[in-house]
Amino acid sequence: MLNLLRFRDIADYTSHPELTPNEPISGAEAFDRYIKHTLPFLHESEGEIVFMGNGGEYLIGPEDENWDLVMLIRKSSMQSFLAFSNHKAYLAGIGHRTAAIEDSRLLPVTELPKVI
Repeated sequence: MLNLLRFRDIADYTSHPELTPNEPISGAEAFDRYIKHTLPFLHESEGEIVFMGNGGEYLIGPEDENWDLVMLIRKSSMQSFLAFSNHKAYLAGIGHRTAAIEDSRLLPVTELPKVI
């Protein structure tokens, strides 16, 4: 799963007030909380973060579009992803992601056989 993420300047916990921190935090900080919450469930479902890096402006692409974070997640199957994404304990922390993200894209990709 290829994730492109743009963070809010200040995290918006309106939809999940039970997770609201005592002091305002950035979208990036809220996403860090989401990742810490999510990793055990990702690993339990045989998933892993293959790559996580800072985004930026396109070399080729829309000039008005940029992404703060690019993340590649490996899952064994779409069924594994769906089971992970519907896990009740995982969903208890999804509000950190919702609070963090201003915009995002999620593109499922399938690895091709090696050519070499």
